Amino acid sequence: MVKSSALSRASARVLSSREVFRGPVFHVSRDEVLEPSGIRAKRDIVTHPGSVVVLAIDDSHKEPRVLLERQYRYAAKQNLWELPAGRIDEGESDVAAAKRELLEETGYTAKQWKRLTKYYASPGFMDETMAIYLARGLKRGDAHPEEDEAIRVRFFPMSDAIRMVRTSKIRDGKTIIGLLWFHASRVLDVT
Repeated sequence: MVKSSALSRASARVLSSREVFRGPVFHVSRDEVLEPSGIRAKRDIVTHPGSVVVLAIDDSHKEPRVLLERQYRYAAKQNLWELPAGRIDEGESDVAAAKRELLEETGYTAKQWKRLTKYYASPGFMDETMAIYLARGLKRGDAHPEEDEAIRVRFFPMSDAIRMVRTSKIRDGKTIIGLLWFHASRVLDVT
């Protein structure tokens, strides 16, 4: 029997791999693997370059305000409130991507940047990681969204944003993680 610590360091052996789709944002492969536990399995895997999420906070009020975007998401078939976010371009660092996405989507820049966490978006079938950055010292400018983006931005008091999570008015995973991380860190006084 293999110990769990050995399993956590081991990786699967790829027995065969075939690309079944390639698009501009991600590609999909169908792999046959021998996993560290000894299980032989077929896995369809989405390969993605990774994404960044920006938790832009305005500290100039008594209660911090968070910058949220509202845009239509075809897969969800509805408009969603979200934190600014986007894909990391080839050769780009996480923080450079976060700065670019905040400016492109909202027109804001920030003086202070801090990476809060990095996680797998959906590790059951995708290798995409998402890095959440805290941005403070905001300065307003002109947004330059991509041609296929229609984005509306608005600041919310943090208590309102947390209430929106609790009442399912915010249903986007990356946004829920970022908001709850910030809220918990303030409660625990660790930001």
